[in-house]
Amino acid sequence: MSDLSALETTDPDIEALIRKEEQRQLHSIRLIASENYASSAVMQATGTVLTNKYSEGYAGKRYYEGQDYVDQVESLAIERAKTLFGAEHANVQPYSGSPANQAVYLALCKPGDSIMGMSLPFGGHLTHGWKVNFSGIQYKSVQYELHPETHLIDLDQVREMALEHRPRLIWTGASAYPRTWDFEAFASIAAEVDAVLVADIAHFAGLVVGGVHPHPFPHASIVTTTTHKTLRGPRGGMILSKEEFARDLDRAIFPGLQGGPHNHTTAAIAVALKEASTEDFKDYARRIVANARALADALLEKGFSLVTGGTDNHLILFDATAKGLSGKQGSSAMHLAGLEANSNAIPFDPRKPFDPSGIRLGSASVTSRGMNEEHMRQVAEWIEQSFQAHEDPARLEAIRQQVSEFCSGFPCPGIPT
Repeated sequence: MSDLSALETTDPDIEALIRKEEQRQLHSIRLIASENYASSAVMQATGTVLTNKYSEGYAGKRYYEGQDYVDQVESLAIERAKTLFGAEHANVQPYSGSPANQAVYLALCKPGDSIMGMSLPFGGHLTHGWKVNFSGIQYKSVQYELHPETHLIDLDQVREMALEHRPRLIWTGASAYPRTWDFEAFASIAAEVDAVLVADIAHFAGLVVGGVHPHPFPHASIVTTTTHKTLRGPRGGMILSKEEFARDLDRAIFPGLQGGPHNHTTAAIAVALKEASTEDFKDYARRIVANARALADALLEKGFSLVTGGTDNHLILFDATAKGLSGKQGSSAMHLAGLEANSNAIPFDPRKPFDPSGIRLGSASVTSRGMNEEHMRQVAEWIEQSFQAHEDPARLEAIRQQVSEFCSGFPCPGIPT
């Protein structure tokens, strides 16, 4: 267990809730695609005296004194990001992925400019132009969808829309697309309409640096990402770009959108980037994909209907209604059985967003715990059992106990036992 003795003395209520969450993470199989386990080193960096320091500006050009060591921390994170991703420029100050994306708009667009991204109900992200998000409110958003039969990206449709609307930005990347991205093809379309290609790789950044997903550079001019998910760092964001966009992007983050960076997070990002530069991390990325494919195959054998029929990355999306439940009903049953996932829209979903047809799974967290392909068959078995037992609390509890016992054999990075 983590040392929370000071917190226990000061605020036992919060300490107790953190302990409960710690136990939940230890004893459940976490299949939420956007979650992971950060290492003990990353966790320690987030809890240091760096949280006490205010550092508006950039290294060597701050508005407060006392930046001797903060500047070195941020410079280390920047150099590691540039080296790891092969980027000409890096900004490690975004508080998360959404502010990183917002900075791209602020740096390159004016209100009312046309932008293009994947539609949210088809797997895209809110900040890629969805109508209720700032990106869909302040800009003229054109949303590409998926092929109605294959549920894959239809590059012919993307090109036709780009030629018609001539967007300033074209976004690639998504939150619920289980296949790889053809950045070169998108770059060709962007060049044809004089658009800037932006790759949001928040979900699969770890797979990119691990060499198991196509790299956005040199095809994209700008790359944004979160630093958790498959990259296994703290909750933060980064912008990587070609040098020509460096100044505008930096000014968009500060002073355009943010004040002082979260220095403890910057330090943890630096640690995560160092970890991601190792051969062990490359093996981890390979195992993420292998586990996702093994889980997908096992679910297919049990009659689950997978969007696109499988996966190339860490993510699986399936139609729960094919098994007689809505996405919300299915994910709730899984939760009671100790299997954490989230309901999610599927392409051409007839149901409403809060209770969609699909469920999204991810393999990053289970891979961090050391689970392998052989274990994914058992996970698929429990998923099926939870669906069958969705109206039987006693049976769901029995499955949860099995899951808890199973999890005891797989330690969680960053959570002492």
